Amino acid sequence: MPEPFETRYDMTEAIAPAGSGGGPMDLTTPGPQTLKGGPRRGLGRLPLPWRKEPGRRSGGPAAPTGRGLWSDAWHDLRRNPVFIASGLTIFFLVVIAIWPQLIANGNPYHGDLARAQDGPAPGHPFGYDLQGRDVYTRTVYGARASITVGICATLGAALLGSALGGLAGYFGGWWDALLSRIADVFFGIPILLGGLVFLSVVTSGSVWPVVGFIVLLGWPQISRIARGSVVTVKEHDYVQAARALGAGSGRTLLRHIAPNAVAPVIVVATIALGTYISLEATLSFLGVGLKPPTVSWGIDISSAATQLRNAPHMLLWPAGALSVTVLAFIMLGDAVRDALDPRLR
Repeated sequence: MPEPFETRYDMTEAIAPAGSGGGPMDLTTPGPQTLKGGPRRGLGRLPLPWRKEPGRRSGGPAAPTGRGLWSDAWHDLRRNPVFIASGLTIFFLVVIAIWPQLIANGNPYHGDLARAQDGPAPGHPFGYDLQGRDVYTRTVYGARASITVGICATLGAALLGSALGGLAGYFGGWWDALLSRIADVFFGIPILLGGLVFLSVVTSGSVWPVVGFIVLLGWPQISRIARGSVVTVKEHDYVQAARALGAGSGRTLLRHIAPNAVAPVIVVATIALGTYISLEATLSFLGVGLKPPTVSWGIDISSAATQLRNAPHMLLWPAGALSVTVLAFIMLGDAVRDALDPRLR
């Protein structure tokens, strides 16, 4: 029988020399080496597959940023020109609502009948109204009532609606069914008709009856948003893990569900704030909202509507201020919604 084929390799001859010499490469180990010295220094840092290089990207999906939802949202909002423009506008409106004396030195209640319906004059760029009062001063002071009603009504409706909707979505059962039926009753009330009926029996002309009415009819919308968000969040794994570890209902709601379910409520409340300001102006225009001597854009628009042809400046400036304010809050809500919605990333 023929001898079996046998292949032998001489490693000292098979490896080509790496230097300038012609002899075989010496494969003997020169002794123990540390990680900082010896031949390994020339090899550099090996790109191991499990090593995360900072700033290094592969052809797969983008690496996680390490930020949470709120950090990502703030990172996007700072680069959104719509958010910056609306935020600066709202900041300016809030400042003049708190300190109107910064840009208006006149008295919004002082009138000179000899100048009634006069146009712009030096020191009075917006002209005068029917009673000879400075339209510019009244427009600046009117921001206080509108901003106060919008912010207070939004906070009240958001807190009440979030609490009731969150409890209904978490516990379910008869509590959820009862809340849903009550919300349906309030949804069936036309908001303007309800305002005419509710506020017509109120003799006070301050902002608080208007705030109470808006909260009374505004909480069902936020309640439904909060309920749907809680129902979705409570099925996540981290909530189930918290329950399995013995966390009570209060801790689960406050520590695990509420921080992750509040984003839709913030978006809806921000957009609703502009709507509530417009609603206050509408009710004041109809004579059932804020009443004199309170300075309000809705009151000034109502008094100027009959003189639109003779003195259009009386209507133009308070109506323009109202439109800019409502638009700023709606644009802010849209920017916040785009930043907090993970589906838009």
